Order: sequence, then C-alpha cells, then structure tokens
Amino acid sequence: MTMPTPPDGRQPGDRIPDDHDPWRPPPPGAPAASPWAPYPPAPTPAPQSRNGMGLTALVLGIVGVVLGLLVILFWLSWLPALLAVVFGSIGLSQARRGRATNKGMALTGVVLGAAGLLVAAGGAVLTVTAVQKVADKARAEVADVKASASASEKARHLAFGESYTFENGLKVTITEPKPYIPDDYVLGHAKGNKAVQVTVRVVNTGTARVKVDTGLPEVSDADGASAELLIDGSGRQKVITGYVLPGKEAVGKYAFSLPPDAADRIEVEFSPDAMQWKDASWSGPLN
Repeated sequence: MTMPTPPDGRQPGDRIPDDHDPWRPPPPGAPAASPWAPYPPAPTPAPQSRNGMGLTALVLGIVGVVLGLLVILFWLSWLPALLAVVFGSIGLSQARRGRATNKGMALTGVVLGAAGLLVAAGGAVLTVTAVQKVADKARAEVADVKASASASEKARHLAFGESYTFENGLKVTITEPKPYIPDDYVLGHAKGNKAVQVTVRVVNTGTARVKVDTGLPEVSDADGASAELLIDGSGRQKVITGYVLPGKEAVGKYAFSLPPDAADRIEVEFSPDAMQWKDASWSGPLN
C-alpha cells in the first residue's frame, strides 16, 4: 500500500516536530509537493574503444617484415604484410571516427605491411633473376658440351692419310689402301672379290710407353657391310701388339676382301684400346 505524501511536502523518514499538523496547508510561497516527481536520468556508459585492428596490423606487419628478411621464407611474407595493410587501414578509419585510440599503432602496422610487400616483391625479383642466371648457365654448359662432342665427333672422321691423336698420346695414321694380290693359299677371300691392303701407323707422342690392346682395324665396304679379313701365307701382314715406346712407331698391315659391286669406297675404323677410346674412322674412294 502506497503512503500518500503529506501536504506539507515532507518526505518519509524526516523528524516530525511535536506541534506538527500533517493536514495543515503549506505556508504561503512554499512549492507544492508533486506526487509524480521524476527520477534522475541514468548515466550513459562511455563508448568502448576498438583497438584490436591496430594491434593486429602491428603484429602482422612485424611478421611480414621478418619473413621478408629471411631469404628462404620471403615468399611467405606477402600474406601477413597484405593483411597488415588491410587491418591497419581499418584501424585508422576507426581512430578517425573516435572508435579507437591506437592510431599510431595502426599507422605503424600499415607502414610495416607496405615494407613487407616491398621486401616480398624484391625477393621474388631476385629469385627469378637468380634462377634465370642458373638456367642460362646450365643451357650454356649443355651447349658447350654438345659443341665439344660434335667437334670431337667430327675430328674423329678423317680422310686417308690424315692423323688422329688419342688421349693416351698415340697418334694414328691410316694411309690410302692399296690393291693386294693374295697367295694361292688364302682364307677369307672369295673368287671375284677385290683384295686391298690397309696400313696403320701408330706413333707414341707421349713420355711413357703405351700398350695397344686392339690392333685390328674394322673395314666396311661401300654398302656399309663389314669386309672379311684376308689371311694368306705370304707373311706380308703384320698385327700391332704390345707396347709402343715414347717417340717410336708401330706399323700394322692388314688385307681385306671386298665384293666387286661395293669395292669403290671403304671406311676403316681403329682404336688402340676399344675399351677406353672410341674408334676414329678414315674413309675415301679406292683407285
């Protein structure tokens, strides 16, 4: 039950004088008490600062710059650096509107983010340049190897009478083949074939003796077929075997039988050691 306010304007809890009459009208000039006096307004809470964007931008900017300075991790720096710029821009916008108080932190995050992006871009350019240089060097080396191999291969193809020096110091010359008349007792020579003699000269141009392990040449006729080695009892053939001393020459003579329809041109291949050195070849027409 609500107690009515006395007409004299007193509030509950006030001390009542002994001669007080609650129903006596208030003295002249005194304000009348209102039973509907308003309550004082409730205090409005201050707006809460939003500093998370600026702080996040600062942290991401630092991470972006640190990653960018590491050579092997620069490619990871662009993402935190980009996010630092984005979050820092949002933080600056909030600071201008009064919703954040860390404008300096947000600005620092933007600056560090931009620096991280520049470092990432520079690292990418340097990496591409370095890779390009390595690739160009590798291509140049491959081209040099191919050119050297081509030159070496070309140098091993000679005409009769020319010389080729192998890496062991043996200088080999095959002279122009001459017609050969075998004895009556002969092996490897069919009737009607043309017999030729191939002469191989080996000179040791080095300072140590060198062994000739494969002293037999290989002969191909004009059709590319292997010619058959001719053996008779004349004793005119000689096989190079053993060592060749420094400055000395060894001469080998061999006879081959060629079919009449492929006896106008031959190719002779020879190597002093077929297990180590590729054959050199001599070719040309026959008289």
